Amino acid sequence: MNGKLKNRWLIALAAVGIHISIGSVYAWSVFTNPLAEQFGWSLSAISMTFSIAIVFLGLSAAFMGHFVEKYGPRISGLVSASFFGAGLIGAGFAVQAESLYLLYFTYGALGGIGLGVGYITPVSTLVKWFPDRRGLATGLAIMGFGFAAMIASPIMASLIDSVGIASTFFILGTAYFVIMFASSLYLERPPEGYMKELQAEKAKSGGDLSQLTANEAVKTKRFWFLWIMLFINVTCGIAILAVASPMGQEIAGLSAAAAATMVGIMGFFNGAGRLAWASISDYIGRPNVYTAFFAIQIAAFFMLPSLTHAIAFQVVLFLIMTCYGGGFASIPAYIGDMFGTKQLGAIHGYILTAWALAGLAGPIIAAQVREITESYAATLYIFGGMFVIALFVSLIIRVDIKRLREANADQKLAS
Repeated sequence: MNGKLKNRWLIALAAVGIHISIGSVYAWSVFTNPLAEQFGWSLSAISMTFSIAIVFLGLSAAFMGHFVEKYGPRISGLVSASFFGAGLIGAGFAVQAESLYLLYFTYGALGGIGLGVGYITPVSTLVKWFPDRRGLATGLAIMGFGFAAMIASPIMASLIDSVGIASTFFILGTAYFVIMFASSLYLERPPEGYMKELQAEKAKSGGDLSQLTANEAVKTKRFWFLWIMLFINVTCGIAILAVASPMGQEIAGLSAAAAATMVGIMGFFNGAGRLAWASISDYIGRPNVYTAFFAIQIAAFFMLPSLTHAIAFQVVLFLIMTCYGGGFASIPAYIGDMFGTKQLGAIHGYILTAWALAGLAGPIIAAQVREITESYAATLYIFGGMFVIALFVSLIIRVDIKRLREANADQKLAS
């Protein structure tokens, strides 16, 4: 690397800039009613745009992980900015053309590719800049993704009222492109030998379990254990996000306005949980944090159906949201601990296919069980049962970790 060493906290700020832009996808529901009113499209047809974006996020994260590792964070950040900006500006043209399928292609497919590349780009870079505080660093960026909807929603609503839907997409597409472009230009990998003393100290105390490529990592049991844990955490969390408002009205007797406020506050806890849990994981270790997520959520999901008191119901829901956000934020650091940082972006991309699948599975399970049983209780019990499986997996992975640590220690003694 030539020139002066970059400030790693500014690298973290640039990462937040990218995530706060692409995280606006979570505010998609702001467009639902205006699009339905203007074109008469059905709610499920409009929300399909969001589902397509999340599927493309997962797929592009998986397929473009190697691209991120090969070309570095600046190039991949610029690719992300271009796709995401083009997706939003294209969505403006889709609205002008009154074409739902063009909206699927622009916002869903193009925007989704921008989302996937933009999601993994800064995270793998931050893990390398913060070997001493992996959880905090990735938590910061991914917190930006969690908080983005809170910031974007009122801006979007105000723009739709004042300039219309198409112009809102043009303005947002341009603004996010500029923010992401500027942020990407500052991103850079740390130089060779960065924090060498710390790395040597970590290696002495056990360090990362291994240094594997993405294709080697996929062949290990612990990769699939991480995949299952993320899949269950996201499936249940996304499902709760999808039905939180009607569920709050049915179980806790909240008014429609109170339920809408609750959904907004859930966004805050989703974002705050990302930073809080990821930071805690630096101190108590990633395996303990994941076991805590699942233990808390088993209790929460089994309690929720009987919590008719509005405040108690909301407190438990907010706690679930911190675990949901924390799962996203802690996974990159967990990957680093398990597989090293050699191809962290690519491995993270592969694991995010769990998110793409969960984005489809969660809301479908929640809606179908609700329709069959005419109650949210059965849905919550099913998710509680899924968390029992996740808890079991979080304990099994420790056996694998222990075995590897012992093998690494034996190898050191032999050499």
